[in-house]
Amino acid sequence: MSELHHLTDVRAVVFDVGETLVDETAQWTRAARAAGVTPFALMGMLGALIERGEDHRAAWRILGVDPPRRGEQIGTDLYPDALPCLARLAEAGYRIGIAGNQPEVAERELRDAGFEAELIASSAVWNVAKPSPDFFTRVLRTMNVESSSVLYVGDRLDNDILPARSVGMRTAFIRRGPWGHLHARRREVELADVVVNSLDELSRMLTDQG
Repeated sequence: MSELHHLTDVRAVVFDVGETLVDETAQWTRAARAAGVTPFALMGMLGALIERGEDHRAAWRILGVDPPRRGEQIGTDLYPDALPCLARLAEAGYRIGIAGNQPEVAERELRDAGFEAELIASSAVWNVAKPSPDFFTRVLRTMNVESSSVLYVGDRLDNDILPARSVGMRTAFIRRGPWGHLHARRREVELADVVVNSLDELSRMLTDQG
């Protein structure tokens, strides 16, 4: 990994939720079973759509079923590096935020799961969703920070890295989950300020630089 001297002016780190902090495997499995299809069929369809750059929500139509009502249980399926990463960064003096395309209940569930952050926000409450640049400017306005001092962390180029970059934020791409692994193969991943395989790796990079 390249040197991170260009990130020494970062003062705030804001995290996406799904497949960045939260492992969504159980959510998608429950959704498949609720819709009456096998998890294997749904996962395969999602991967194909992501690879082609199409809307993943088309999977339900292609499978010939109605999408189930979205599950709202997110707090119990955290990636094991999520809480330690935020704690380590906060201890090092970084301002911490969490903001993603999530239902309103996600804000409470994230706090109940142990996350402590200056900002915990959802698209449902803000009534604006990624990849709209308005979502990211709302983050900046709410935290009252300059865009160049914020590092946004996410697993998708289309929803996270490119729109965050468009408003002047620094970006960290995490290579995990279906979007993360597939988008890591695209040339645009080079636009991210840093690419990591885990939040442990990210926290070490930010706290060890100096």
